[in-house]
Amino acid sequence: MNAFVRVCAAVPVALALAAASSSVFSTAEAGLWEISRSGSPPVKICVPNTVVLAQFEHRNSRCSRTIIRDSGSAATVNYTCAGGDFGQSDVRLVTPRALSIQTQGISDNAPFKYSIQARRVGDCRSH
Repeated sequence: MNAFVRVCAAVPVALALAAASSSVFSTAEAGLWEISRSGSPPVKICVPNTVVLAQFEHRNSRCSRTIIRDSGSAATVNYTCAGGDFGQSDVRLVTPRALSIQTQGISDNAPFKYSIQARRVGDCRSH
């Protein structure tokens, strides 16, 4: 078998393996999360998709996100929001119910940089 055919035959296997690998955001569970940050009281938010935690600074904004890297235990997410705000977050999976997040960027024309600890504390209440 020539090299081109071997490479083409290997592509579907590589894609299937990549799809089967876990991601930080599929391992972390959706639900009610408590966010702790030094110097601020904890905040509880309902998180239907844990990738939203990567844009905690802009959690109430409409933003587009790009996952730059996701090894299953750590991920880097870039995001941009309306009005010129943006950020980058490094998310580390501690357990499926705990994340450590380092985030930085621009919010309301000012820089921000901080660390947060996020832990799942239950299910979201339905209305």
